Amino acid sequence: MEFAVIQTGGKQYQVKKGDTLTIEKLPGDFKAGDKITFDKVLLVDNGKDTTIGTPFIAGASVMATFTEAGRAKKIDVIKYKQKSRYFKKNGHRQPFFKVKIEEIK
Repeated sequence: MEFAVIQTGGKQYQVKKGDTLTIEKLPGDFKAGDKITFDKVLLVDNGKDTTIGTPFIAGASVMATFTEAGRAKKIDVIKYKQKSRYFKKNGHRQPFFKVKIEEIK
């Protein structure tokens, strides 16, 4: 089975054709069905040969289709110092994109 390791949003993901990924939000406007190209490919393995980039593989790309955008579950951020009446509570919802991997070149 062919797979690749790509970098996007400061993180690395191991992907293969047909995978659905939750990645960090990308800049720009996207609609369902839009094509996204990841050109920061670190490694490609086709079952026989493994190509490792230094740090990226020139000419390699991974094609994906944008499926949905959303926001993750709420995370509570709490700062507290005992005996000093210091308490702060904030909520945060991280935006994300869901993409479906179509092709590894």
